[in-house]
Order: sequence, then structure tokens, then C-alpha cells
Amino acid sequence: MRVDLFDFHLPPENIALRPARPRDAARMLVVSCDKLRMSEPLADRTVRDLPQLLRRGDVLVFNDTRVIPAQLEGRRGEARIGATLHKRIDLRRWQAFVRNAKRLRAGDVIHFPADVRATAELRHDDGSWTLAFAGEEPVEVLLERAGQMPLPPYIAGKRATDAEDKRDYQTMFAAQDGAVAAPTAALHFTPELMAALAAAGIGHETLTLHVGAGTFLPVKAEDTADHKMHAEWGTIAPEVAARLNAVRAGGGRIIAVGTTSLRLLESAATEDGTIQPFSGDTAIFITPGYRFKGIDGLMTNFHLPKSTLFMLVSALMGLETMQAAYAHAIGAGYRFYSYGDSSLLLPG
Repeated sequence: MRVDLFDFHLPPENIALRPARPRDAARMLVVSCDKLRMSEPLADRTVRDLPQLLRRGDVLVFNDTRVIPAQLEGRRGEARIGATLHKRIDLRRWQAFVRNAKRLRAGDVIHFPADVRATAELRHDDGSWTLAFAGEEPVEVLLERAGQMPLPPYIAGKRATDAEDKRDYQTMFAAQDGAVAAPTAALHFTPELMAALAAAGIGHETLTLHVGAGTFLPVKAEDTADHKMHAEWGTIAPEVAARLNAVRAGGGRIIAVGTTSLRLLESAATEDGTIQPFSGDTAIFITPGYRFKGIDGLMTNFHLPKSTLFMLVSALMGLETMQAAYAHAIGAGYRFYSYGDSSLLLPG
């Protein structure tokens, strides 16, 4: 499909630079094809309404990845070098997107703050580099000393990262170190909301997908068939897969919280919709025409024009439906992107 079909105009004032406070006070646009439960295809609600919008027996699936301070600013000689770690290769080496990469050669040592050093080992076809960190301390420890939270460019370009972001850019489920971007749909959840969901008979499960910096890369191809997705590592435990299958067997729905949870569930699903245990990389790219097997709904924030994530939600609900939903959201003043408002997509 032509990538320009997924374009739309977003006024800059609709881009959120801080999250809603409290988190579950964010607005939520419900987009539903379930005419038995929703009289209108679009409904303006809040995240706190979620217990009333789902059914007893449904289960929400969260990504429990934890964002690491994966953005580094350093020098190679007199040249300033910026690096955003993207994907772990092994204990000492990470794949990274590098700013000012034209000043870098294989074998160069980059000096970061707090005596953190890394050698540029290999340049990849996509322009990223393998960085090998010196020393014996875990790389995560080095990042805590020298790194910053890797806020999305549409936020970082408008304000500096600060102490609030260390709290705001983590979900309440964050447990497994490794992401360089937050699974932002889950930023809206609070202990109070989780208690209300449990009281309504709505369960939850967790999986892990370490979100990479590739999630922010624009689609440069003119046709979706020519776009290559970056791989991300994820895992679904056998007991989680078994419980999710039992939910479906009992008539409940699997509602993915965030596109990261959705992509991993779809990567693990068989043709008949069974969720299999999973451990490894996924580079699944979902566009209209895809048949969903592992999920029955999605809670997600509002995405960038011509992004792979807007293509994903258009595949789930239909391009015309999502174009209408986004036009409504823009006109109604919804806040977009990582710190923005939410949507609940129910294909019926």
C-alpha cells in the first residue's frame, strides 16, 4: 500500500509534552464496531471508565519492559557523538543509532561522561553501529551513571529531559530492564485503576518486549512493501500463554495494552488463535489486510502520521475508520503521542 495513504495533519498544539496527572485521568476515545454495546462508533470517555467498557472475564495484557537511560552524549576526539542504544547483542555490546556518525570509524573509542567508554566496532547497513563498552560493570550500571532517558524526538526537540521524566516515562509494570522507549499505553494505569478492574472481574497478564529506538524511525519508503522493520526481543512465559488461551476458551477477550503487547501476541499466535510460548526476536509489520489471531482489542495512544503504528491500528479497525477517529480526536483537542491521551479499539 502507498505510505501516503496513512498521512494526516496534526497541529503542534495537540502534541503532549507532559502526561496527565493523575495518570488515569487521561481522555480515552472509544472506537467500536460492537453495535450491541456501543450506540455510536466513537465515544469520548476517560481511562478511568475502562472497568465499565470491558466485560467480566476479559484480560488486559501489559508489557513489563523497563526503560533504561539509553541515550548517551560523548566525544570522539573533538567531534561530538550522540548514541541511542537500540538492541542488546550480548553482555558488553549494543546496537545503537549514532548522531554525527560520519565522524566515526571502526575502532574509534567514544568517551562518555562518568568515565564510560565504548568502541565503535561495526557499522550496519541501516547506518546503526555496534558499540562495545569497556570494563566489567554491567552496561546497565554504566548507563545509570552516564545516560539519559531517551524521550521521543517530538518531545526532546521541544524541551530538555528532566528528573520528572525518570518517573513519568516508566509504567507501573516496569520490571525487566532493556527498553529504550516506554510501552506508552500502560503509562495511564494506576494501582487504583487496577483495583477497580479486578473488582469488575477483568484480569491482567504481562509479557516482555524490549522496545527499540526503531519505533521512532520514519517510514521512508513510498510503499509499505518496501519498508523493513527493526527486530525487537520479547518473551511470553508458558504459564502466561496457557492462561490467555484459557481466557479465550471461556469466552473472554484478550485486550492488548499497547502495540508492543499486540505485536508480540500476534508473533506468538498460531493460525487458529492459540497463543504459544515465545522467546526471541520479532520484526512483525502489520498493515491493512492482516488477519489478527491473538488479540480481540487494543488500548493504545495516538500515533504519528505515516508511522508503522498508525498502519497497525488501521489494519485492526480499517483505514477509513481510523482516519475518522483521528480527525475527531484532533478536533476535540485530544493530546497525541507518548505522553498523550488514549484510545480503546474494539473491532467487534
